[in-house]
Amino acid sequence: MRLKTLALAVFAALLTSVAATAPARAQIEVDINRGDVKPLPIAIPAFGGQQGAEIAQVITGNLERSGLFAPIPPAAHVEKTLDVNVQPRFPDWKVINAQALVNGQVTVEGGRLTVNFRLWDVYSEQQLLGLQFTSTPDNWRRVAHKISDAVYERLTGEKGYFDTRVVFVSESGDRLNRRKQLAIMDQDGANPSYLTDGSYIVMTPRFSSTSQEITYMALRPEGSSIYLFNLESGRRETLGNFPGMVFAPRFSPDGGRVAFSVERAGNTDIYVMDLRSRASNRLTSDPSIETSPSFSPDGSQIVYNSDRGGSAQLYVMSANGGGGRRISFGSGRYTTPVWSPTGEYIAFTKQTGGEFHIGIMKPDGSDERILTSSYMDEGPTWAPNGRVLMFSRETPGGAPRLWTVDVTGRIERAAPYPGSGSDPAWSPLLN
Repeated sequence: MRLKTLALAVFAALLTSVAATAPARAQIEVDINRGDVKPLPIAIPAFGGQQGAEIAQVITGNLERSGLFAPIPPAAHVEKTLDVNVQPRFPDWKVINAQALVNGQVTVEGGRLTVNFRLWDVYSEQQLLGLQFTSTPDNWRRVAHKISDAVYERLTGEKGYFDTRVVFVSESGDRLNRRKQLAIMDQDGANPSYLTDGSYIVMTPRFSSTSQEITYMALRPEGSSIYLFNLESGRRETLGNFPGMVFAPRFSPDGGRVAFSVERAGNTDIYVMDLRSRASNRLTSDPSIETSPSFSPDGSQIVYNSDRGGSAQLYVMSANGGGGRRISFGSGRYTTPVWSPTGEYIAFTKQTGGEFHIGIMKPDGSDERILTSSYMDEGPTWAPNGRVLMFSRETPGGAPRLWTVDVTGRIERAAPYPGSGSDPAWSPLLN
């Protein structure tokens, strides 16, 4: 599972020989905070060179799935072949209403793949970005994701989330004989692989925000265990032995602690373990069910759900434990809270009547917004930029599938993974 590295260098060869043929106007940008944002028309013709067409296709798919961009089909392109070292014929792109244009060139020499690309504002006829990436030829997909992130950030002002992976539970078989395997894939559904063999049940995998390490729960006939699994080295180890059922693990932001729940004699409480010393502390002691802990980005607080008030609601407490402060007061049951990487929101699963929802609220409980509604939506996870959520959705009689929704609730679509999956967890941006 070791990741290949990429080198990034500024592509500084700016064009200066061709004067603008149209009046300049304000540089284009996408206002992602508007709920009614209209996708930006963007043209991404095939890059020149080996695998140039495939790289352009990956970039196109990434930007289109974000819901913020509307790639123009290649069949509509007037200028079919572009040289990255020559200014585009802007009238040919204006006539098809392209507001932004991405073009590039791929070269492979001496076992190294080099990709130069440029981002253009078509109407001002100005270059907005020019970069160069180098890697090995078999790593071309990551290069495409890096370019997607660079374009997204330049046009929206926020970090991209395309050079990431998702760990999840792959499910197969019928409802009575469901096989659950720990699986991982690129965020666009490519390169899926299995991390467990399906001989035991796995649940709630979670990424560390500081390394390529995950924690998850394994359930066998003899009991449950929490594992740490390093994706780089392949090392797998248990998080100690606890009497009772252990579940719902999650890393602290610094990667040095794991919070989890322990069920013992009908009571469930939250514990936290220091991974260096392996010392654990009990954080809650109410005679109720406290579970699904999630740290705030600065590591000072934990949000969790508890039924101490009669139904599952969200509470926030100090990361050192102590009395929790309730933050959810709407009708229904609130579960699986997860703090956004930016600290702006807490996402959750909400059940009202016969429906399940994915929602978000501010950490003080204000500004609650329901983003999705269906027969069974649950288990949200944040993209590293705090703009998009992935979750699992199940229809009556069907198997769970992975879906995404943005924080406005407007951009909702099936994730690009064809199989059945649940319990997704998004990685941080890869190094």
